[in-house]
Amino acid sequence: MSKICIVPKVDGIGGMASFRLKFEQGLRARGVDVTHDLSADSDAALVIAGTRNLLPLWKARQRGQRIVQRLDGINWVHRKRNTGLKHYLRAEYGNFILSFIRRFIATNIIYQSEFSKAWWEQKYGKTRVPFAVIHNGIDLNTYSVRQESILPYPPFRLLLVEGNLGGGYDMGLDNAIALTETLIEKHNLPVELIAVGKISEEHRQRVETKTRAPIQWMGSVPRERIPEIMRSAHLFFSADLHPACPNSVIEALACGLPVVGFDTGAVKELVIGDSGKVVPYGSNSWNIEPPDISALAVAAKEILQNQPHFSQAARNHAESALGLDKMVEAYLKVLLGKKD
Repeated sequence: MSKICIVPKVDGIGGMASFRLKFEQGLRARGVDVTHDLSADSDAALVIAGTRNLLPLWKARQRGQRIVQRLDGINWVHRKRNTGLKHYLRAEYGNFILSFIRRFIATNIIYQSEFSKAWWEQKYGKTRVPFAVIHNGIDLNTYSVRQESILPYPPFRLLLVEGNLGGGYDMGLDNAIALTETLIEKHNLPVELIAVGKISEEHRQRVETKTRAPIQWMGSVPRERIPEIMRSAHLFFSADLHPACPNSVIEALACGLPVVGFDTGAVKELVIGDSGKVVPYGSNSWNIEPPDISALAVAAKEILQNQPHFSQAARNHAESALGLDKMVEAYLKVLLGKKD
């Protein structure tokens, strides 16, 4: 029986924890054992995040073990917006650890997208070790389409899902509200914003005093509720700037929820054909300048006016390219050194 060591053992409701859980599920379904102990005998180690345990990782490399590093994006917002000293130091430390592993320890690299690969190579140079580009995948049974062919409206429900809606990362919420306002005021569409993510009561009240857009605040919700929430919406707004491979976009597509977003990061690699609409940002996104909300609203209106068509296209694309089985098989080829 093959055995894969996954480090670090990330817990919580974030993207890395979600990846670990579903990847382990996929491995065990194939009879592959999983450990989180680098000293244990295993066929390969998969590093899914930064870790302070560099010595055990180095020792495993010295023993001849294959060390595969899965790379997301690079922390950057803290250099453009005030996210607090603690967050700044943590972000810089995280970049240092990941770049150190990439340069000195990893025997193979898995980038989550072509965008992620280009970003790392531009910032830290190319590596001499083999690499692969593998998009994230999703359980297509858990994240599935709704039974009703047409979702009731009005209003149209625009969904925003973020781990944190404040703390220096509130530009996604600001853009979602601006999109909602534009759809209502300029396009005469009845739209309600559904906001999922952590937000303080003070921040929420401050936002509500500045907009008339209807907002349903759901706060942080358990991961198990996300599919049902996505199936209740008409359109998903990809709010993150320069995401390496946003899980929320993949989850939305699998639920038959079309995606609208700006052409930053890997969004255009995931939103293919009529699974949604990706529009130019309209200014310098790396400086977090105001985007072109008008173009985004035009794209959103087109989707909402033909929602069943875009919904079916979203699910079809997820089934063809973003399934968990496809991702796990691609990872195993790298981890076990299999050739096509």
